Amino acid sequence: MIPWRALVALVVAVLSLTGASAGVSGLPAAPRRGVVATVNPVATEAGLQALRDGGNAVDAAIACALTLGVVDGHNSGIGGGCFMTLRLADGRLITLDGRETAPAAATRDMFLREGKADPRLSQDGALSVGIPGEFATLAYASTNHGRLPMARLLEAAARVAESGFRLDRHYVGRLRETRSGLALFPGSEAIFLKGLPATPSAGDLLRQPDLAWSYRQMASGGVAWFYRGDFARRTAEWMQSHGGVVEAADFARYEVVSRDPVRGTYRGHQIVSFPPPSSGGVHVVEILNLLERFDLASMGDGSAEFAHVVAEAMKLAFADRARWLGDPDFARVPRGLLSKEYAAGLARRIRLDRASVVAAAGSPPGADRDWFTREMGRHTTHFSTADTEGNWVACTASLNTSFGSKVVVPGTGILLNNHMDDFSAQPGVPNFFGLVGAEANAIEARKRPLSSMSPTLVLRDGRPILSVGAAGGPTIISQTVLAILRTIDFGKPPLEALAAPRLHHQWKPDTLHVERAWGEAVISGLRRRGHSVSVDASIGAAQAVGRDASGRWSAAADPRGEGAAGAW
Repeated sequence: MIPWRALVALVVAVLSLTGASAGVSGLPAAPRRGVVATVNPVATEAGLQALRDGGNAVDAAIACALTLGVVDGHNSGIGGGCFMTLRLADGRLITLDGRETAPAAATRDMFLREGKADPRLSQDGALSVGIPGEFATLAYASTNHGRLPMARLLEAAARVAESGFRLDRHYVGRLRETRSGLALFPGSEAIFLKGLPATPSAGDLLRQPDLAWSYRQMASGGVAWFYRGDFARRTAEWMQSHGGVVEAADFARYEVVSRDPVRGTYRGHQIVSFPPPSSGGVHVVEILNLLERFDLASMGDGSAEFAHVVAEAMKLAFADRARWLGDPDFARVPRGLLSKEYAAGLARRIRLDRASVVAAAGSPPGADRDWFTREMGRHTTHFSTADTEGNWVACTASLNTSFGSKVVVPGTGILLNNHMDDFSAQPGVPNFFGLVGAEANAIEARKRPLSSMSPTLVLRDGRPILSVGAAGGPTIISQTVLAILRTIDFGKPPLEALAAPRLHHQWKPDTLHVERAWGEAVISGLRRRGHSVSVDASIGAAQAVGRDASGRWSAAADPRGEGAAGAW
């Protein structure tokens, strides 16, 4: 096996010689317009084309999102939701909340049968669907911060859906895993099973003419077609005949929320991330606050001591997540979770020689009076863009689990999400990702379920140096933290920061997940400290773009996947 550092060096050398803009990474020194990184080369090219056509980083991000809904549709699409963190050329910092909402007819016990949560109901089929927010968010971003007509970007993505794209090995793997679920719904079966060979392989061509038709309807009819017109009506009719509770009025009521970002600092850098209903930004900042108390650089990136301290910080933060986090329009989420003083108290519980037992969440200051409010005004995908004018975008989008609810509304080609599973169906009962929640994340009508999505920007002296985020359920938070640590504490460019070994601890279950690439010495050192270690081949998938102190641009797609990064 090639050591990860050697692999990174080899990739960088090859790309430097070839000048390639697709593959796992591109390292452009001086792009004409900007940089793009996504999980799929076709989507990356769509973003670059938007830049060539005179668009900015926001247009590039929208082009990426629409195309990912075609070529990476098992992860994201307009039937799901997204969070978008923006730094505009004039210095404004904005977060756009396109999270799904629960239908008006949703109830806290809707997934209970004989007093127990039935995960089948929250993960597949009609009841698992929340009201999609991605298209509304993309349209809002286009109107308010983009430069190119939204219809132009939709048409480009429609052409990809119509002509088809070649499956990669990840897409094929997801198809095989979810085949039985997709077969339950004729609209999905027609596209993803009957539209491909019985045993699909990498390189097979997948065409989605119905999705191309829907994109063109949106190009001509805009958000009205989706939220107040034909698509809303078709979806409501399908739901009525399949036991769902989604109504056309739920679509008409949907709105994008512009929130104030979560802001923190770490070793002289500014951290800008997503606020509740994401737990991502809060806990990225909380974990960094905890780790700021330790000299990580002296420990060394690949050491057991570094891995141990980071895991202990994650454990403490995820305990807080389970207790405190939810939609701030419905739950009281304490701002004190971001307090440096609170983090200092928690950090004193971390022993360098032994894994701690975290029995319960902490008690952040102001938990009874100071809360987040609206006025703070790999089952997912992340993409990052930036342009030479100073616009930066970090966007994470999702259907939740692979192929979401498995439901395609017949004739539309649009896969619907299953983000109702991100609510706490029952206190203390884990969801698909093993996460537990409390009252703050209980199901309520029109509420937004808690998320781990963490689209994050890092600034130095007010200037962006990194746009980063990830896919992979709760590991999104740990991946984002590790990328930031490796950028700031260890001075790594994006490709090296993303390629380095990962770990993840989410408090419950009390298991430390580590990638095999840490090596046996580190893994043994963690076990000696008392960690229950699970060794995984890989954890998650992240994308990033950056600019160093000398002004050199970089862009990286996670080398664990088949993404692409490039510049124009």
